[in-house]
Amino acid sequence: MGNRYLEDVFAPLAQEHTLIDLEVEGEIPEYLDGRYLRNGPNPIGEVDPLLYHWFIGDGMVHGIRIRDGKAEWYRNRWVRGPQAARVLGERPPRGHYGGSPIGANTNVIGHAGKTLALVEAGLANYELTDELDTVGVCDFYGTLTGGYTAHPKRDPDTGELHAVSYSMSRGNTVQYSVIGADGRARRTVDIEVTGSPMMHDFSLTERHVVFYDLPVTFDVRQATAMTVPRGLRLPARLVLSALIGRVRVPDPVSARQPLPKEADRRFPYSWNPRYPARVGVMPRDGAAADVRWFDVEPCYVFHPMNAYEDGDTIVLDVIRHPKMFATDHLGPNEGPPTLDRWTVDLADGKIRESRIDDRGQEFPRVDERRVGKRHRYGYAPAVGDRPTGSDMLIKHDLAGGGTLTRSFGDGKVVGEFVFESSSPDAAEDDGVLMGYVYDRSTDRSALAILDAQTLQDVAVVRLPHRVPAGFHGNWVPSAR
Repeated sequence: MGNRYLEDVFAPLAQEHTLIDLEVEGEIPEYLDGRYLRNGPNPIGEVDPLLYHWFIGDGMVHGIRIRDGKAEWYRNRWVRGPQAARVLGERPPRGHYGGSPIGANTNVIGHAGKTLALVEAGLANYELTDELDTVGVCDFYGTLTGGYTAHPKRDPDTGELHAVSYSMSRGNTVQYSVIGADGRARRTVDIEVTGSPMMHDFSLTERHVVFYDLPVTFDVRQATAMTVPRGLRLPARLVLSALIGRVRVPDPVSARQPLPKEADRRFPYSWNPRYPARVGVMPRDGAAADVRWFDVEPCYVFHPMNAYEDGDTIVLDVIRHPKMFATDHLGPNEGPPTLDRWTVDLADGKIRESRIDDRGQEFPRVDERRVGKRHRYGYAPAVGDRPTGSDMLIKHDLAGGGTLTRSFGDGKVVGEFVFESSSPDAAEDDGVLMGYVYDRSTDRSALAILDAQTLQDVAVVRLPHRVPAGFHGNWVPSAR
């Protein structure tokens, strides 16, 4: 039996490549000087297709260096977690932590002069070189322990990274953190939640932090099936059930858990219909006691598009899934995700929920200069009616109320697109969008550089092979 996350656009690459002087159609804008980086799962070694979950593949970062109107190089490199290092015959990384041997597989950013491969759930994050080789585990100079997140938000005014982190080892808490422009954590706040949720992302406004405490939670049955011999699973479940959602599990306990076998890559989070769905709002400089909670209809949010304050309300534009990991435990496939708006009324203590666009879509992005501020435009690839992707990119005009779409053609699959402005002071929509487009007919991918205003091609960087469907990436300018 096959696994859709090991086939077609998801099929992993078997080797690392270094290519120079890439083929370019059109003209790359001269103002682009940096690297377009993207992370995603690319399992190394043998895996069991019956158990393999898309989120558990070994991290592989793809990068294209752009300068002076040229695509100077492309590189893809496995993030050297213990598993990849072992398969490649290399020394395992020092300082690795967490219950999984995979290298960080979800996002890649530039911060404080470093390139960081990110993952969540209490697993280790990694520093990379500019050429994407693994330097080692990143703990922000020892100032942040117990893991980080795949989705930090950069304050466009201060350059600080804000984040919310979760993991089984934190018990019934998540952690809000602020990492300064120097790469060190300057503030952490532990927030009590209902149990042990998968809090994949959060929202930031100019004055508030927003938590999504939603009903996808740590599943002790899945977890014990990964790490515990069959005869000991029942008592292990009872112990974990007593701990999760009640007390913090000491980090040394988590660190001593057996690593999963290479072929057994179950995902230990599931839909929990008994778990309340709610949104928490805390002042940026507040404490745990200052969080206010607001009930929402049961659903799941991987990715908010953006958030901002409007008088006594907080506006949250989110991609809403009706459920997650309820019937399909191999990947996100529980009904079409829609673009919704949740308006948190701080005065009357309620949330108003409305639908912006009912077309299936995911991986939303905005101009990063608008993070936490009122935004007009947002961009998201359509996902269609199946988890294998779509050929369409959607641009939302949230002020004008319209959308613009770009179809790349039959047999094409688009991923996340990121925006880069033409200059620091350019208008919100003045710049380019960058993202990978896969062509099934040739089994090759290309980096599409689009005019953000029209969604038409500015340039296309051709690659001689596939870039597997992945998660998140960013434009990292040379100055950062």
